[in-house]
Amino acid sequence: MAVYINAGSVRPGHIIVYNNALWRVMAHEHVKPGKGGAYAQLKLRNLTQGNQTEVRLRTEEKVERAALEQVEMEYLYHDASGYCFMNTSTYEQVFLNEELLGDALDYLMPNMKVTVEYHDERPLSVELPRMVELTVVETEPEMKTATITSTPKPAKLETGKIIPVPQFITVGERIRVDTAEGRYLERAK
Repeated sequence: MAVYINAGSVRPGHIIVYNNALWRVMAHEHVKPGKGGAYAQLKLRNLTQGNQTEVRLRTEEKVERAALEQVEMEYLYHDASGYCFMNTSTYEQVFLNEELLGDALDYLMPNMKVTVEYHDERPLSVELPRMVELTVVETEPEMKTATITSTPKPAKLETGKIIPVPQFITVGERIRVDTAEGRYLERAK
């Protein structure tokens, strides 16, 4: 059953049907010009092709919000078939490709629980936990004289992702990383 909402109620992260295609709303701006009616300026990304577009809709105009099924899955391993995920309730395994995973590959570790979004029994995207703990495998040595400086240094994580970290972080330490912004949060406790 289709759910329709006003274009003014659309928010970033929503998935809508626009021109018979699925689009993720990346940005939303409500504009009320001095003359004429209000409108919503939307930045959309096509979920099948990956291209982006900007759309201007009247705020009272109806758009269809896509019905998505969210399934909790656990990442198991990677091989020639792709990245293997297991449904945590049915134990069914599914392989997803690099293109679908996108930036999630920077944080994906075996046994990590993620949410896979499906539309018409087809996986569309993978949602990571907001924060993950990863080990630093390579970074510059700590500068003893730089205890006051706030200049970050690059650190390579066990997944291969390189992020800026404070000077006091050393090789082998576990740190917490914000997956949405790709930034250092704190040392893992």
